[in-house]
Amino acid sequence: MVAYLARRIGAMLLILLGATFLIYNLTAISGDPLEDLRLSTEENAQYLIEQYTKDLQLDIPPPVRYFMWLQGVLGFLWGDFTLGVGLDGAPVLTSLSLAIPISIRLVITATILSIIIGISIGIVTALRQYSRFDYSVTFTAFLFYSLPIFWVAVLLKQFGAIGFNDWLMNPVIAPEWLFGLSLVSAIFWAGIIGGDKKRIAITGAVAFVSSGAVLYYISASGWLLTLGLGPVLITIMGFGVALGITQLSSGLSNRRVLAIALGMAVLTPVFYFVMQPVFTVEFDGAMMLLLAIATIGVGVGAGMLFGGDHRKAAARTAAIVAFINAGLIVLDRFMQSWPIYFNEVAYGRPIKTVGDSTLDLQADYWIMGIDTTVHLLLPTMALMLVSLAGYVRYSRASLLEVLNQDYIRTARAKGLNERTVIMRHAFRNSLIPLTTIMAFDFAGVLGGAIITEQVFAWRGMGTIFNQALGRVDLNGVMGVVLITSISALVFNLIADLIYSALDPRIRVTK
Repeated sequence: MVAYLARRIGAMLLILLGATFLIYNLTAISGDPLEDLRLSTEENAQYLIEQYTKDLQLDIPPPVRYFMWLQGVLGFLWGDFTLGVGLDGAPVLTSLSLAIPISIRLVITATILSIIIGISIGIVTALRQYSRFDYSVTFTAFLFYSLPIFWVAVLLKQFGAIGFNDWLMNPVIAPEWLFGLSLVSAIFWAGIIGGDKKRIAITGAVAFVSSGAVLYYISASGWLLTLGLGPVLITIMGFGVALGITQLSSGLSNRRVLAIALGMAVLTPVFYFVMQPVFTVEFDGAMMLLLAIATIGVGVGAGMLFGGDHRKAAARTAAIVAFINAGLIVLDRFMQSWPIYFNEVAYGRPIKTVGDSTLDLQADYWIMGIDTTVHLLLPTMALMLVSLAGYVRYSRASLLEVLNQDYIRTARAKGLNERTVIMRHAFRNSLIPLTTIMAFDFAGVLGGAIITEQVFAWRGMGTIFNQALGRVDLNGVMGVVLITSISALVFNLIADLIYSALDPRIRVTK
């Protein structure tokens, strides 16, 4: 394994060297960074040209200048790391240190959501192969896959922000919209559940009535202006989470694991009231992290203590249930601060189309969290919709290929139930080819974020790259290229290492 990692890292360094050398020289010959000064009639124009030429070493040929830039990059080995100075006089490293967290927050959020939602939908379409639901999802996936990211972003700004904010002035759902959305929900859930005509009709009817009732309540009560879940709804949702996670993890037939999961659900309203005083103090990100760790620890501890012969499955299930239910409690606390944000910060227009945060906003952890979320919403949706289609198609194709393997037929012939066949045998092996897609998709989403940040006026790496490219600012361009290249190569290496975790047959021995 050590020799393999050494070879891969060596190859990565060579690729990085070649890519940065090529991009540096192509950018250098693409334009003149001092063109505006050369055309200027100002008296000090010639002085500024000479000064910039000296500071940026523009009188040195680009290939030689590249190795001078590379020397600064390699300076981290002896504590003198630098990425040079931009045309604005600011160190590139300083600018990137402020921009990287903003871009990474957007990219990681969009990538995680795309993976979870895309793979989930892909699995359902594979299990409902050649059904109307499968055809509908396939059409929608190809539609989003073909759309340019900037066009999707502009549409979301117009209809997802401006139109929605206007509607929030009087959030009443018209009867035709209520009927249409309920019908879409009925078709969606009937397609997922499947079955014979009677089962499809019952599922569709239940989904239609339930969705209509929920939408009518939201419209009649003005819920979107106040928000909130409350202990009763959180408890009901907690039991639903316990049943769902248990079914996916070990099956409802495993009574011991089911009892432990339901026990976590029973504790949910208790923790709801216990945590309310804690949430009122000076809460911050560190406390949130400790809360998450403690929640998972409680779930694992309960599973190991009461799981009996099924300790591993019980610990896994209880930890997931506890974590999700704790997330519902935290979500409710954010919702409690929504009216304050809606009225005093957003002034009735909460969905943001510009910037990554509200300038000079000074507020508590909950208001700041809402502000970050509403600014993150539309850019994340834009990146997710374009990236989502790939995961749906690849996960569907991968699972269908696995389901046709001999060992799957053998598992079914042994009498294993369908949940065990899908979750324990087929699903895990179908993830192996998807790991490669995840690695490359991260780089693709990072590239798409450069365009998305420009549409939504974010101050991330995309802004630095676009401004630097327009001014032929070599140091600025290369700083972003270096970060994105390293990220792509590292995630590709991680994907290779995940192979061995997903499939024990894949082992690196030399």
